[in-house]
Amino acid sequence: MIDLRNSPAILAVDDVAENLEIIAMRLSAQGFAVSTARDGEEGLAKARAEKPDLVLLDIMMPKLDGIAVLKELKRDPTLGFIPVILLTAKADRSDVVQGLDAGADDYLTKPFDQAGLVARVRSMLRIKALHDKVQEQAAELAAWNSTLEARVARQVAEIERISRLKRFLSPQVADLVAAGPETDALLESHRCDVTAMFCDLRGFTAFTESTPPDEVMRVLNEYHRTLGAEIDRYEATLERFAGDGLLALFNDPLPCPDHAMRAVRMALDMRTGMDVLCAQWRARGHSLGFGIGIARGFATLGRIGFERRFDYSAVGTVTNLASRLCDEARAGQIIVAAEVYDEVKNRIPARPLEPLRLKGFRNPVAAFEIT
Repeated sequence: MIDLRNSPAILAVDDVAENLEIIAMRLSAQGFAVSTARDGEEGLAKARAEKPDLVLLDIMMPKLDGIAVLKELKRDPTLGFIPVILLTAKADRSDVVQGLDAGADDYLTKPFDQAGLVARVRSMLRIKALHDKVQEQAAELAAWNSTLEARVARQVAEIERISRLKRFLSPQVADLVAAGPETDALLESHRCDVTAMFCDLRGFTAFTESTPPDEVMRVLNEYHRTLGAEIDRYEATLERFAGDGLLALFNDPLPCPDHAMRAVRMALDMRTGMDVLCAQWRARGHSLGFGIGIARGFATLGRIGFERRFDYSAVGTVTNLASRLCDEARAGQIIVAAEVYDEVKNRIPARPLEPLRLKGFRNPVAAFEIT
């Protein structure tokens, strides 16, 4: 016995009962699910209710002829693409032409040849199956596009959020914060070998006492813009800046190969940029210089603060040493600790200085100037 539950559905519309019986018998024997209608109005109603895969439609019928039914079917957007084969008992080509012009897909002349009927039906059903597959794929593609658009919108929003975050945090720290819980361990307290670079302006305190606040802010913005370009280029971690003082770290929170050398090269490029900027300031009547101190050693790093406000900070002698070396630097001078000098001495010209007595350090500290 043939299972018709998943068979293609065919609607045959004809006002002659014998024709409907022949069509139903021949097509059912081929495994198709066939329903019938005795006139155009009944056929149109059944087509709308059942939404068959194929309609066999007689042209000459009472109440509503086949051409009128065909036009209604093609006008109805709920029916989608349903192939229609016209059935005609006469060889009047005008009926066929009129039917094809109204949207019919094929035609058969009565009396039916069984092989021809089955072949035409199978051909139209293949076209219908292809159309349905295309429609299904189009719907899937539309759903994927909608999902993709939503994902892109979320990603753009996330990128914008991270970009805003990077304006207030070092990019390396911002990326770790944005990455979520899986990177929290990198932000917890830990010890690491780092290179610390501290820099500030010579004469800044006296400058602020005699200069209008808006001009002080203008100078600071120019200063930070110049140094920020080099910090980004060398991928340093900006630990903090306060007024004219700035502390940058290398090798944390992300590893940085040859970090002492990278810090010195960044300092040299900073000095070059600051030479140009200081000349511009002098033209505006400002007497400011720029000094740098660099040290290398182990520090304890991680987030500090409280639940609503965290900073990523470094604590240890290495940051203090960089700051004290910077205090000793004259305008345009880069002073490095012995550990940094040992790393760069064969690649960067430097000269030893007299051991420095620095605040907070019991013994004199060996220091070198990058020339």
